[in-house]
Amino acid sequence: MGNIEVDDQALEQMRQADPDEPVVMLNLLKFRERALTGFGVDGMSGQEAFRRYGELNNAANVRYDSEPVWLGPAHRTIIGTEEWDLAILVRYPSRQHFIDKVSDPKYQEISKVRAAALADSSLIELTQLLPAR
Repeated sequence: MGNIEVDDQALEQMRQADPDEPVVMLNLLKFRERALTGFGVDGMSGQEAFRRYGELNNAANVRYDSEPVWLGPAHRTIIGTEEWDLAILVRYPSRQHFIDKVSDPKYQEISKVRAAALADSSLIELTQLLPAR
């Protein structure tokens, strides 16, 4: 099984950085053929279960002002060894918004659906170097 859980050490390093700096989170996702059972997504494909995870985020209001800025299929890896199904860029107004989200008990419960949906993932914190247009 791949990486689908939060790396506590990376999250702690995030906590040590400027909490007010805006961040964009790069999500690279590989879906399970069938979602794991016992998480409310029984019988769904991984992709369907991940869609349900998004719906639950909205319904529970645990977005923390996040805004998806780009979403699309990952066709092929040109450099590297990982193959992904979907890539998503999600903007957070501040690093603290993201930290608060992943620390929220409601989100932690919903994240179990994410784990049931995914065979592998990477979640990478990004900050802007170039001036905004």
